[in-house]
Amino acid sequence: MRLPGVSEHVIVRRFDKRLYGALFLMATSAIGPGFITQTTQFTAQLGAAFAFAILVSIFIDVALQLNVWRVIGVSGCRAQELGNSVAPGLGHVFAFFVVLGGFVFNVGNVAGAGLGLEALLGLDPQWGGAVSALLAIAVFLSRRAGVAMDRIVVVLGFVMIALTAYVAFVSQPPIGTALRNAVLPERVDFLAITTLVGGTVGGYITYAGAHRLLDAGVRGPARVAEISRASVIGVLVTGLMRVLLFLAVLGVVAAGVRLEPSNPAASAFEAAAGEVGRRMFGLILWAAAITSVIGASYTSVSFLTGASERFARRRNLLVMAFISLSATVYLVAGAAPVPLLIFAGAFNGLILPIGIAVLLWVATRRPDLMGGYAYPRHLAALGFVAWLVTIYLGWESLGRLTTLFR
Repeated sequence: MRLPGVSEHVIVRRFDKRLYGALFLMATSAIGPGFITQTTQFTAQLGAAFAFAILVSIFIDVALQLNVWRVIGVSGCRAQELGNSVAPGLGHVFAFFVVLGGFVFNVGNVAGAGLGLEALLGLDPQWGGAVSALLAIAVFLSRRAGVAMDRIVVVLGFVMIALTAYVAFVSQPPIGTALRNAVLPERVDFLAITTLVGGTVGGYITYAGAHRLLDAGVRGPARVAEISRASVIGVLVTGLMRVLLFLAVLGVVAAGVRLEPSNPAASAFEAAAGEVGRRMFGLILWAAAITSVIGASYTSVSFLTGASERFARRRNLLVMAFISLSATVYLVAGAAPVPLLIFAGAFNGLILPIGIAVLLWVATRRPDLMGGYAYPRHLAALGFVAWLVTIYLGWESLGRLTTLFR
């Protein structure tokens, strides 16, 4: 049945499954083990006042992703290709650091998957990490790896949200207090805001969804409305998970429960729903980790393949090699190397403002790369404000690097 005044072509586009795969790839890449730990720790420290930091970070994330997805989607070029168009070699340097950060964080994602299976099934973390890596590799053994990846991240994304929503319900958080603090906070913590922004759209995560759209064939000025809508929904999915996790932990903290410093998130879920809650936490952590393994590997390799047909034909093999190497480092080290994670996080903070600056330059100064598309001034202005936040993030990251090498 066709709606009056709406063509069949438009209806198909409106429900293009490739858009859902891209937005959930971005969202689940952001929802990793670090995401869960950050949210739990800030909730324990700030209480209901953390609601304000979450709300502000969502607005900043929307401003950034709207610009990233639109510039990459309309131009039909990956971020590193645009970088090379602005300044020869810039894209290669940019790609190197994004891939380096993605690899180091992927070691942490494999470790998180192992810890998730330990909490869920009692499996040794190293065995759990190895099994999870093999499952992630299996996704890319398929001839239709892109379709398989899209379906897995969508399903596991819904699983994480549903289970976290249940724990948020049973923990009985003070929702009224949280809502009030979202607009009239008792305390404002700028470190929390910048940490959330960096953890949600930093490093490879910034480009995960946009690069997936290009590989799925969704590009060009004619698709700009769909691309923009998908970018916003992706950020809102991540924000929804953040809010639900915040409420789940807030209910426990508000009841006076002291969280275990060694594993605050697991202890919060156990306090809210007993042994079942701890098992749920294990499943959530595993789902968050394995989707991040998939997202980090796929996106990092997209920076290596670029426009090269030779590499593009071997993309799945490169992704599997990336996962295998990440798992090997984890198994040899026995844990995610903390100094490397700090180093990668700091470098991601430094590279983020450079990448955003390149995309905004292309949007406003290189219409030849945008197919003649007239970029909206208000969107560029919004991106500029968000870019200033990334500069602050970069400054903070420089401080962490200085501390690391003292």
